Amino acid sequence: MRKIAIALVAMVFVFALTTLAPGCLIEPGGRDLNLSRTEPTTLDPALCGDATSGSYIVEIFSGLVTLNHDLEVVPDIAKSWDISPDGKTYTFHLRHDVMFHNGREVTANDFKYSLERAADPQTGSPIAETYLGDIVGVKEKLRGEAQEISGVRVIDDETLEITIDAPKAYFLSKLTHSTAFVVDRENVESGADWTKNPNGTGPFNLTEWSEGQRIVLERTDLFYRGMAKLERVTFHLIGNSMMMYEDGEIDITSVGTGNIERVLDPYNPLHDELVIAPQLSTWYIGFNSSVPPFDDVKVRQAFCHAVDKDNIIEILLKDLVSPAAGILPPGMPGYNENLEGLGYDVERAQQLIAESSYGDVSQLPPIVFTVAGSGGAASSLNIAIAWMWQENLGVDVEIETLEWGDFLDEMREQRLQVFATGWIADYPDPENFLDVLFHSQSRENHTAYSNPDVDRLLEAARTENNFDARLAIYQQVEPIIVDDAPCLPLFFSQDYLLVKPYIEGFFAAPMVIPYLKEIWVK
Repeated sequence: MRKIAIALVAMVFVFALTTLAPGCLIEPGGRDLNLSRTEPTTLDPALCGDATSGSYIVEIFSGLVTLNHDLEVVPDIAKSWDISPDGKTYTFHLRHDVMFHNGREVTANDFKYSLERAADPQTGSPIAETYLGDIVGVKEKLRGEAQEISGVRVIDDETLEITIDAPKAYFLSKLTHSTAFVVDRENVESGADWTKNPNGTGPFNLTEWSEGQRIVLERTDLFYRGMAKLERVTFHLIGNSMMMYEDGEIDITSVGTGNIERVLDPYNPLHDELVIAPQLSTWYIGFNSSVPPFDDVKVRQAFCHAVDKDNIIEILLKDLVSPAAGILPPGMPGYNENLEGLGYDVERAQQLIAESSYGDVSQLPPIVFTVAGSGGAASSLNIAIAWMWQENLGVDVEIETLEWGDFLDEMREQRLQVFATGWIADYPDPENFLDVLFHSQSRENHTAYSNPDVDRLLEAARTENNFDARLAIYQQVEPIIVDDAPCLPLFFSQDYLLVKPYIEGFFAAPMVIPYLKEIWVK
């Protein structure tokens, strides 16, 4: 999610409502749910590379497997599966009662089409190799060398076989990402705007998308795992969410730094409606190690040492987050609480510049710090970081702001020199952070970072079947990455949410998973 999708997310500090999950069951209710959220960059499951888009897609579409609120892989359209003795072949047995929203039955052939479409170079998916690349034949398909994915085979309408290149403990988790979701071929081929009227298989159907205004989802009675309890969910894409919450226009909102003190006040009526939920996410500054001056590790380290994270978190972010020494967030398997990282040390930062191949800050090329923001506005945090580089290192820093979609495109193409972003888990495995973001051949390696020793360790972890041994490898590789400084980890976030007392079935999950189906209004 996912990526901030974690996937990938914009560096903003009003924490987005994108990570809720299932709760209890009662009979369907009749009232609408109103939420505030930003606009998705896409509703195409094969193209989704950010958490905001993913939070809509998981409600409209679905796949073979999903994650429950304990972040365990559980059956979805596949009611069960078998794994071959060598750990490489998965045989999925599909439910027989799954329908697209138009009433057509889903078959194994629909999954074969969907996976091959995601891996078709004409689709242009920026994430297919990352999430489907373990499947035999996907890389050949992406390179245009094959018409089909050799590792995907239809046995019959209700049986799909997928073969991967090596036994990998996290493979099933990867199939919970939207890239592996099923889509309807006729719907996709109906025209370029097919996502304005998607024929999905999820619990909700998209009934309205007024750009810049609102998105409306309505429940479908065809959902195979029970009808949603809400009739309709309206996402408001414009307006001050806190004001809308207090005026009764929306039912759940995130709380930013401007309102956190009064919400935390136990004497404030809003305090009783506050929900605090840690996130499996890391916010960081990325340095493009393929372009000057960040092609020199000492320069990257200097820029890390020049930022006072503790001061930023205390003053600007009001201790809503915790400082990040490393990349893996608390709660992620393999998290190392003893990792020290590159702490604030101005003298060391200046010394590193002097020791670098550039010798002096006067020899550094212009520094362009790119951030995502609306209307050309940079957040106070990004301004503070740029100021610290200027004050502590004596460099001039230009802040460049890009709209979210443009920012993602430029970052994926490794065209940004230094940038602010974050990553939220797609699945609860350290591979999703360390391998996906820092293996030299990963499509999500936005920093162009390359270290042969890191690649070797990450590749060893991929096929290590012993859980503890895998975690030991990741704990060995993370300090190497941190010291090489392709990024400056800033902080680990948590959601501060206000939830109206009449909302039931609410669970704040640490990452993007389906959640709307189990919410109801008393």
